[in-house]
Amino acid sequence: MKRILPLIAGLAVALFTAGAAAQADYPAKPVTLVTAFPAGSGPDAVLRLVADKLGRIWNQRVVVDNRPGGGGFIAIDQARRAAPDGYTLLQLDSEHIAALPHLYKSRNFVTLQHFDPVASLFRTPFFVAVPTDSKWKNMSDLIAAAKAGPVSYGSWGVGSPGHLGAQQLEALAGVQMQHVPYREVSQLYTNVGSGEVAWSFASIPSSQGVYKAGKLRYIAVATARRVPQMPDVPTMAESGGPPGLEVTSFVSLLAPKGVSPAIQSKINADVAKVIADPDIRARFDTFAFEPLAWSPDEIRRQAEAKSKVYGELVRRGNISLE
Repeated sequence: MKRILPLIAGLAVALFTAGAAAQADYPAKPVTLVTAFPAGSGPDAVLRLVADKLGRIWNQRVVVDNRPGGGGFIAIDQARRAAPDGYTLLQLDSEHIAALPHLYKSRNFVTLQHFDPVASLFRTPFFVAVPTDSKWKNMSDLIAAAKAGPVSYGSWGVGSPGHLGAQQLEALAGVQMQHVPYREVSQLYTNVGSGEVAWSFASIPSSQGVYKAGKLRYIAVATARRVPQMPDVPTMAESGGPPGLEVTSFVSLLAPKGVSPAIQSKINADVAKVIADPDIRARFDTFAFEPLAWSPDEIRRQAEAKSKVYGELVRRGNISLE
């Protein structure tokens, strides 16, 4: 035993030294951030700002690689092919992490079995958008209309936060509505504004063009507190909707399984530093994005909580993307 203890201690020191060296040396070459979001989207705009700031801290190029489509699997598959060395990271939202396993059951794909969360970026709230000339003034009106007859709502795709959030509203309010999925987000809000669909969940960056044109109104925000950027928009509960209904999405960076804890820790710390930058905060404010500085464990915990909710909604609605 006396001989073994020094060996164990020596091994621990060697591992610590190696980890510290890996952290100090990283990154020694350009880093690629693969994203499941299209160029010009809110998450893409944020990622490019973060990439620029990280590049200055790391003194290396940080490249954004947009791989939208396929429910997120195009970006996921691209990142999975990369070496687990920290030089390829993946930007996903909470639905890519928590909902995909329920929506694509035959793939037997669980996101966090293949990737580790390393840093959080932001959380976005979703508003209930209706045409400006809609007679609905609040969620009480919307729910009453859904109980009285057919009501349609749009979303940016089956399994999206807009779709799953509406499923949750139906469950909590005891109503059923007609889902109309869209391929193009811009077309969705144009059609809400024209009254072709009665309402939709909406983020500020995705709907602001139609909103500023005077075609949309927000009758509620699906959060527990009002959003500072839209202080006159009531919360779901204040507007007469189900008090427990919150529809938000958070966006994070993940790394392929196998990246060393030391490098993961450095990425987390440096991203948190970037997120705290006043320039980044100001940009987030324009989108009503809430900056997040979660630990990897907290990201995982939040994703698991969403997974439970989404699993129940997918089963209840018999939703599948296969």
